[in-house]
Amino acid sequence: MSVLAAPSPVLAVPGAVAAPPGSPDAAVAWHYGDPLGEQRAAAERVAIVDRSHRFVLTVTGAERLSWLHTITSQHIAELGDGRSAENLDLDLNGRVQHHFVLTELDATVWIDTEGDRGPGLLDFLSKMVFWADAQPRVADYAVLSILGPRAHTLIGVLGADRLPDTYEAVAVPGGGFLRRMPWPTADSFDLILPRDQLMARWNELTAAGAEPAGSWAYEALRVAAGRPRIGLDTDDRTIPHEVNWIGGPAEYGAVHLDKGCYRGQETVARVHNLGKPPRRLVLLHLDGSADDRPVAGDQVTAGTRAVGVLGTSIDHYELGPIALALIKRSVPADTQLTVGATAAAIDPDSVIDDNTPQAGRRAIERLRGR
Repeated sequence: MSVLAAPSPVLAVPGAVAAPPGSPDAAVAWHYGDPLGEQRAAAERVAIVDRSHRFVLTVTGAERLSWLHTITSQHIAELGDGRSAENLDLDLNGRVQHHFVLTELDATVWIDTEGDRGPGLLDFLSKMVFWADAQPRVADYAVLSILGPRAHTLIGVLGADRLPDTYEAVAVPGGGFLRRMPWPTADSFDLILPRDQLMARWNELTAAGAEPAGSWAYEALRVAAGRPRIGLDTDDRTIPHEVNWIGGPAEYGAVHLDKGCYRGQETVARVHNLGKPPRRLVLLHLDGSADDRPVAGDQVTAGTRAVGVLGTSIDHYELGPIALALIKRSVPADTQLTVGATAAAIDPDSVIDDNTPQAGRRAIERLRGR
């Protein structure tokens, strides 16, 4: 069904190394011979990452935004032309089913998400249309990500009149658009373009100075930034509060707390106003001397007690072996942890202080006269 099943043509570029078997990024290059150097290029210069295995779909129709607004977690009913947002599909219990990025441009909503989850998201949206004037369809488009503080040097090649601001998009010649994201680096841009232009654009941008970087580089920077990836850093119990997806676009979240009813809203509101999430996403520093590196899904323990589950584990060019993990909220940040035979330590800067009383809890206390 998906146009994303075949390996990317960029894998044929000299030096491209495919990801290990079973990787969700198997269709694109893992690296081009220097994975740590590619990370440095993305953080300090300008690099281009093939993310053409993302699933892209469009929604057209006069009610596209108001309809999406009613069935997803983000406030998008009045999203302006050229604006983007992150969004979630939740189940009835507020658990995350899909995470995606959307952009409203030229009377079309563009959505991109994980390649393996795209067909499921399209199927869900198609079933929810009913009588709304909204038509979700798969789009034969691809995603290239441009990372680094020298991205401005590519404006002429891109054909854009300027670089967009965060969560803003500008059209580019030949179809498609350039969108700015707040992660995985401070200078992150996604180029969404017709799939038949993929190799031509890749060649133009690398000739103009963009250094090829693989999915390893993108993932390492994402993990260091503390940004979760659905299916790797989440499980079937994950609620948005656990992985920092709460908050409107100004806070770079995917759940807006001041909007009308949608599936899963009751859980979102209850936890935000009265409770605390049972787990929290943290950054772990791993002991690199262990022979066997832990992988996503491995159990995180404190002594003999299981306290969490590991997400993405990767080598960072400055931080060394790092990982994201969902850890029980009650676990102090200075707890000595292990993942299999590997020692792990929580990065204290990744722990968000959520111990302040919520508005709903304070109101209850006032009613009780406390």
